Amino acid sequence: MPDKITRLFNKACTQYSLLADKDRILLALSGGKDSMLMARLMAQRARIFRPSIHVEAAHVIMENIPYQTDIEHMQRFCQEEGIELHILHASFDESTDSRKTHCFLCARYRRKTLFQFATEHHFNKIALGHHQDDFLTTMLMNLMYEGSFHAMHPSMTMEHYPITLIRPLCLVPEQEINALEMECQLSKQIAACHYEDKTKRLLMQKEISHLCQIHPEARNSLWHALEKNFTAE
Repeated sequence: MPDKITRLFNKACTQYSLLADKDRILLALSGGKDSMLMARLMAQRARIFRPSIHVEAAHVIMENIPYQTDIEHMQRFCQEEGIELHILHASFDESTDSRKTHCFLCARYRRKTLFQFATEHHFNKIALGHHQDDFLTTMLMNLMYEGSFHAMHPSMTMEHYPITLIRPLCLVPEQEINALEMECQLSKQIAACHYEDKTKRLLMQKEISHLCQIHPEARNSLWHALEKNFTAE
């Protein structure tokens, strides 16, 4: 694992107090490069004496969405990392709310399935694989389309579940993960979901790249502005 990624991961865990002694953490494993990297780093951290944490992973199969990930690859990956992997199943009826998109409903029911499983099996935290670009992109999307500066947080306690969401890759730029994807065999996606629409998100990602061309420190400036939002809310 590159020293830079490990350093940024450890810095995030310390700076945002993501880990505590006796934590039981469920790793949300989509099968993509981000969550696989997050799982590997968390598994390594679990082997350290302090803080003493326990990690397991869960992958949700949404039965009525044509998205497919190599389950056997994930199982081998988790076995090599010493992580127990739980395969969960979920589905949704889109007729219950025609105002919402497939992507919205899929995300809602994936999260609900994870939250319920974590609660029933006494996990107090769920770790997600969002990296720094996800944070900045979400912030710009909310700013542009909703007039709000709200964005994701490195740590967030759920209102209706006894669960805290943590995002230990929050300081890692996506380009650092992209460089590792093939080298470390982080993901094996068989088929992407044809409902997935990334148009707005891709547009915001291009805007971040453009801003960095104008000013090399733009990424750091955006992140510092976002950090102030963490403490303000």
